[in-house]
Amino acid sequence: MTATTATTAPTDYAPLDAWIDQHFDEEVAFLQELIRVPTDTPPGNNAPHADRAAELLEAMGLPVEKHPVPAAEVAAAGLQSITNLVVRRAYGPGKTIALNAHGDVVPPGEGWSHDPYGAEIVDGKIYGRATAVSKGDFASFTFALRALESRGLPLKGAVELHFTYDEEFGGEVGPGWLLRNKITQPDLLIAAGFSYQVVTAHNGCLQMEVTVHGKMAHAAIPSSGVDALQGAVQILNALYAQNALYQKVTSAVEGITHPYLNVGTIDGGTNTNVVPGKVVFKLDRRMIPEENPVEVEANIRQVIADAAASQAGISVDIKRLLLAHAMQPLPGNAPLVAAIQKHGLAIFGEPIPSTGTPLYTDVRLYAAAGIPGVIYGAGPRTVLESHAKRSDERLELEDLRRATKVIARTLVDLLA
Repeated sequence: MTATTATTAPTDYAPLDAWIDQHFDEEVAFLQELIRVPTDTPPGNNAPHADRAAELLEAMGLPVEKHPVPAAEVAAAGLQSITNLVVRRAYGPGKTIALNAHGDVVPPGEGWSHDPYGAEIVDGKIYGRATAVSKGDFASFTFALRALESRGLPLKGAVELHFTYDEEFGGEVGPGWLLRNKITQPDLLIAAGFSYQVVTAHNGCLQMEVTVHGKMAHAAIPSSGVDALQGAVQILNALYAQNALYQKVTSAVEGITHPYLNVGTIDGGTNTNVVPGKVVFKLDRRMIPEENPVEVEANIRQVIADAAASQAGISVDIKRLLLAHAMQPLPGNAPLVAAIQKHGLAIFGEPIPSTGTPLYTDVRLYAAAGIPGVIYGAGPRTVLESHAKRSDERLELEDLRRATKVIARTLVDLLA
């Protein structure tokens, strides 16, 4: 009697890819509908987009849970309305894999050559705010899930779609709210990103509002007042000088270089002939994964206090707006990284590196809850190339198609 060894037949991904190709026009149309509903944050009136997204998902046969965040919590976060969406597809005992993308986006700003909400397609690219970050991954994740289910394979575990609306303001009433309220607790996470890299770590971010107080006076007799703007200039110079020091602090995470401080807005004064009595500015301090956020904040506060103390009559108020911890890679993300790299190589024809990014995202909230995850989705090689947060944001439709295939294949590997 001859002993035989059972072997597992290799997975045939061709029918999966074919389904995505056959339904790609539908996927693009779905994305166009999502782009056409503005989600500018601020002001953050995002519940209407969630309603439209839910309507489109349910028309595909995907039941949607709507989770409206209480108005008081939304207002406390500086937003107007948020309804987070969860789609659950359970197949049997096993791990739950969550796919998360955010619908909120920064306002379009100026300089567009295409309607930021027109979802125009030109030369193989779709243009519009949030095409690349990250309504494109509403589409890639949804159609990857549909492709997975089209095969009729015996599956184990579950897939959840998490479409949330608070990434731009930190995520605490987006994924953070879902996790705190125990609405979800997945085992693994794939979050919206770009197709040519698997991101496993990212920077942290500290945002603060600094109010510089002086004393208003007539410009003809400036000595009767205290110029808050001159005081602010001294503080700003001290803050910007920190960037020279940050250049010497480097991260060991590939893709992340050094900390950086940026002042994004400044407002003050009442008229040209009045010594300004108050100036307000907002700063953004990016933290590499190796830094301690508590120490970073204490240092910034000390720099501001010392600079203000050098100016007679100047006082300051400092308000923390956001403290987003860095995303650290968790060991359990290895199966995700391996599957995405394998299929990325097959679909894109080039190696997909595992790296860090200097951005910060709300994915850190999943990591903080002990959920291993990666950032991967539809997009180019870099944020700069995508025009995210700039005019003429765009997404190559072939990147959308190929990323959808990579996600669908990855789900098959992890659940079949």
